Amino acid sequence: MYSILTLNKISPKGLSRLPAEKFTCSDSAANPDAVIVRSASMHDTEFASNLLAIARAGAGVNNIPVDRCTENGICVFNTPGANANAVKELVICGLFLASRKIAAGAQWCLTLKDSDEVSKKVEKGKSAFAGPEILGKTLGIIGLGAIGILVANAAKALGMNVIGYDPFISDAAKARLTDGITVTADLDEIFVESDYITVHAPLTDSTRGVINASSLSKAKDGVRILNFARGELVAENDIIEALQSGKAAAYVTDFPTAAQIGVDGVTALPHLGASTPEAEENCAIMAAEQLADYLINGNVKNSVNFPSVLSERCGKIRLTAVSRTDAAGNIERALSNSGVDVKKTASGEKKGVYYSIFDVDDDITDETVEALKSTDGIISIRII
Repeated sequence: MYSILTLNKISPKGLSRLPAEKFTCSDSAANPDAVIVRSASMHDTEFASNLLAIARAGAGVNNIPVDRCTENGICVFNTPGANANAVKELVICGLFLASRKIAAGAQWCLTLKDSDEVSKKVEKGKSAFAGPEILGKTLGIIGLGAIGILVANAAKALGMNVIGYDPFISDAAKARLTDGITVTADLDEIFVESDYITVHAPLTDSTRGVINASSLSKAKDGVRILNFARGELVAENDIIEALQSGKAAAYVTDFPTAAQIGVDGVTALPHLGASTPEAEENCAIMAAEQLADYLINGNVKNSVNFPSVLSERCGKIRLTAVSRTDAAGNIERALSNSGVDVKKTASGEKKGVYYSIFDVDDDITDETVEALKSTDGIISIRII
């Protein structure tokens, strides 16, 4: 029986994918074997020695200390694409919010509640909230992952010209783009050509502040910026200065900072991107299914720190190993020397982390397991 700690509220439809005969789920589980989390920060969490995995019901893992998890042999999963449609819909909403001053106009209407002749005042005041249509304008997209591709296709369907920047895009991802969408490996082209720019890149050292004073200086005057990915992708003070100077006409963000809230031209939203019941269910279901397959079978899919390794079971016992070196051959030889016949192996590598699966029919002694654990480069060994 595996004990699962749930942080935040996890959709019951997701938790239902963890059968009661094999899993117990609780928001107060002590020394859990695994954790399912949404947005709660785990950076100060102490990990028990029995913790095997953390599943993030969402795409970003900034709230999880991934490097520390790797050092402890803890597999970290995310759910790429599960909330993509929800975010895409809000981005399309953001295009209109950036153009038509809808939020500011709605806020102004509240001031008329107890006024006389509301209709006259509305007709007189509406010109302050005029804005352009998006038809025929150019949208630049930084990052063509699951969300970026959906945004690109939706914007194209709305009559926009679309340019996408992603130096790592695969041929399979390109094939999902609507005809007529331009893909570039030149980031400057996004800023030079676009009337609207939306960012959908992961937050890394290389993407932090990708929208900044320098990049904005290359953009058209009055460019409109959308950020529904991560707040730190846009330099906090640089976007404020761009709005104040007129270089940028609008900034719509799902990750506002204290300095940005209330600034003219900023539309601040409270991280609503994936806040739909459908997205929460999709993320919870994917997280639970990936977690269950890992705990029960040792299979890895959509891990941010372990390589993807999927293998059908064909033996009575399965041994898995996490290591800093390619130890698969040494482990197989050690098992063979101890009288264990390996029927099937599978392994992979990701960012210097190796993960291997061994299926056997023979019992593996505690002495053999301890010997394997003490081998140079081994982070963890598990018998399933």
